[in-house]
Amino acid sequence: MAHNSSNSTAAVDGGRVNSPRYLSSMTRRAHSFKRKNNNHEIELQINSPRSPLAPAEGSVLKRNNIHHHHVSHKEKRNKFGHWVFFLFCGVCFFVGLLKICATTWWFRSSVHSTRESVQELSDSIHNRNLMDQSSLGYAHREGANEAERTLKIVTAGMIDSHSDMAEESGIWSNPNYENFTQCIDLSRNHKKLDPKTNGYILVNANGGLNQMRFGICDMVAVAKIMKATLVLPSLDHTSYWGDASGFKDLFDWKHFIETLKDDVQVVETLPPAYAEIEPFSKTPISWSKASYYKNEVLPVLKQHKVIYFTHSDSRLANNGIPSSIQKLRCRVNYRALKYSSPIEEFGNKLISRMRQNDRPYLALHLRYEKDMLAFTGCSHNLTAEEDEELRQMRYEVGHWKEKEINGTERRLAGGCPLTPRETSLLLRALGFPSQTRIYLVAGESYGRGSMKYLEDDFPNIFSHSSLSSKEELNPYKNHQNMLAGIDYIVALQSDIFLYTYDGNMAKAVQGHRRFENFKKTINPDKANFVKLVDKLDEGKISWEKFRSKVKILHKDRMGAPYVRERGEFPKLEESFYANPVPGCICETKTRLETSQ
Repeated sequence: MAHNSSNSTAAVDGGRVNSPRYLSSMTRRAHSFKRKNNNHEIELQINSPRSPLAPAEGSVLKRNNIHHHHVSHKEKRNKFGHWVFFLFCGVCFFVGLLKICATTWWFRSSVHSTRESVQELSDSIHNRNLMDQSSLGYAHREGANEAERTLKIVTAGMIDSHSDMAEESGIWSNPNYENFTQCIDLSRNHKKLDPKTNGYILVNANGGLNQMRFGICDMVAVAKIMKATLVLPSLDHTSYWGDASGFKDLFDWKHFIETLKDDVQVVETLPPAYAEIEPFSKTPISWSKASYYKNEVLPVLKQHKVIYFTHSDSRLANNGIPSSIQKLRCRVNYRALKYSSPIEEFGNKLISRMRQNDRPYLALHLRYEKDMLAFTGCSHNLTAEEDEELRQMRYEVGHWKEKEINGTERRLAGGCPLTPRETSLLLRALGFPSQTRIYLVAGESYGRGSMKYLEDDFPNIFSHSSLSSKEELNPYKNHQNMLAGIDYIVALQSDIFLYTYDGNMAKAVQGHRRFENFKKTINPDKANFVKLVDKLDEGKISWEKFRSKVKILHKDRMGAPYVRERGEFPKLEESFYANPVPGCICETKTRLETSQ
């Protein structure tokens, strides 16, 4: 480019210098012409006055002298002008050449810098992929080159590498929890546990793993309220997963009894003296206060000595419970209910694999599974055949009360799990780069090709299956609750936890993470988010506008402390186990004094 510009400039200047208009004399000799007039030839200058009369000799000489003086003076003046003009042209030429060189240097340096940045990004991602593939026992999904994916996104204007790198540094930071602390220890004036008991409680913990977990916590609290002895709970084997695992398979039962010895008497089995007694079966009223158990259930227990609770989930209210009982529920949940050693060890092993080379990871509870979609009636972007299959499943499960559900209305109200594509859009809009390591805390997603969008945008997706060998997974085959326990451990220790549906797993993990110094947890505003997704798909808003609105929408939904929300009805209240503030997490005096 610079070479061509120089040549064109020289050609223009050369043309000007060689032009007859710029010769030193600035005059042209006129050609003479002859005409015959009485055999006399007349020589006539084109630039001289034409006269029919021949001038006198003296007049001609005088005129020639004047003309010579005029031409000499004019030549001097023209020479001075030429030098000024040449000087001006030289300056212009030099400045133009300087600009051309500067532009060429800037362009080449910019291209070089861009190539270096792209190469560094490509090398970094390539090295990460190599490290991923080098781990023994890992199973990785094959796909397009990561650098190509990132460059395509940059080219499409979906991300800006410099701003996103700065943004990414803040993505993994935890919310501010200053002046909040755990407060579940026994008080100093705690009375020693009375060895006398009003009777024994048998419990069938129903539901999936986390539903059973909540029920066990409630039943320990109920035993405390009634001054009863709790027998190690039995677990539900009739749920959707059909897992035959027992309490001792899932939890460290000795640790459970030892941790609660100052609160409640817990025994492994009924004493022989009570083994022959027919238990009185009862289903406690949901969302009950302590007074219900003291006034209505305790007399029954004293009469029959052994009572069998057929259900354990949601048997205590979220609010209006004595502080000592609330703290006990948390001691059970966060200290006594420790998973069995094999589950703990396997979970920690997967954590170390996810944190390979000290890299952070995000745990994603993608509850886009067949049972959840059938239960909620959500079928957005599924085929008509898949929608019908979900409807049939909903009708076949007798205890699911809702049968006819408008899935579109429910989605717009925020009642549906986010689809894998919607989840991908959420992650990208929040600023997560495509190389983010994601651990899936869920089963298989429903719908043909439903995971394609998420896997294309975030290829570093792992699960307990992909991170483990078949030999490692064999002990947990057909034990979904044990695998859910492993996922719980990995999710609890993740740098970020994101859930797409507010089910029991999401409640359990987010509450535990709040208890553990408010580890970052993203709670999607599904109702408003899906409306933004629809606007994006309809072309009503640009990607940048969509991205900006999503960030604003979730600015205060990252797991920071806030007081548990109450509701008009107990079922509409925020779960105590999802947000143990107040009850198990307290504000320090320093903060209280400052606010006053």
